[in-house]
Amino acid sequence: MTDQVLRWHVYADARELLAEAEAVVNRSATESMARRGRFDIVLAGGSTPRGLYERLAVAGAGDKGWHIWFGDERCLGANDPDRNETMARQAWLDQSGIPAEQIHGIPPTRDTEAAAAAYSALLVGLGDFDLVLLGIGEDGHTASLFPGDETGQTGVSTDAFAVLDAPKPPPQRVSLSADRLSRSRQVVVLATGRGKSDAITRWRRGDDLPIGGITPRAGVDVFADREAVPGSGTEACA
Repeated sequence: MTDQVLRWHVYADARELLAEAEAVVNRSATESMARRGRFDIVLAGGSTPRGLYERLAVAGAGDKGWHIWFGDERCLGANDPDRNETMARQAWLDQSGIPAEQIHGIPPTRDTEAAAAAYSALLVGLGDFDLVLLGIGEDGHTASLFPGDETGQTGVSTDAFAVLDAPKPPPQRVSLSADRLSRSRQVVVLATGRGKSDAITRWRRGDDLPIGGITPRAGVDVFADREAVPGSGTEACA
């Protein structure tokens, strides 16, 4: 496995972190549009990413050059409030100028295998993402890559795969593989709150966690608040 290169950016609080994350999204979009005329961004679920999406909505971010993808999804019906796509639409996407056909949601079906196959097919021919946003769970999972389940973490031949027994409800999900999430020009992990501190500590000391399998060539930028990184100041740390 490729060694993971990490850059830690520790902020005083979530508000400061989200302001910098918003700047990163806008900067990545500007650079990508100038380079190739489109911007491919992968969204994460969770409360911290939702705060970022709300800021992007207020700023009017997103236009016809943007393409939206999702790192994982719960296999629930369309518009279910527990779907990551539903959250992102409510917080930002439905208010943006991004064309509906460029919001590439994971199919809303309980047929997990079919949804994974359809999303993998949709990704065929797409090169590296421009920006992948991820979170980290209290157990060290990211997207729907969970500890104790090697599926999607090593040797997966498809970009998206079915998760049939996730330890968090609902058990049926679709996730991008660690390899596909790593194929990005930039990866940013967002982590806030004391509840993430144990996972952060284990990650920093090199424990075997799913988040450790995200290995883009350019490295991973971790945006964390002070509560999530025990003993930290607000300066960047190695």
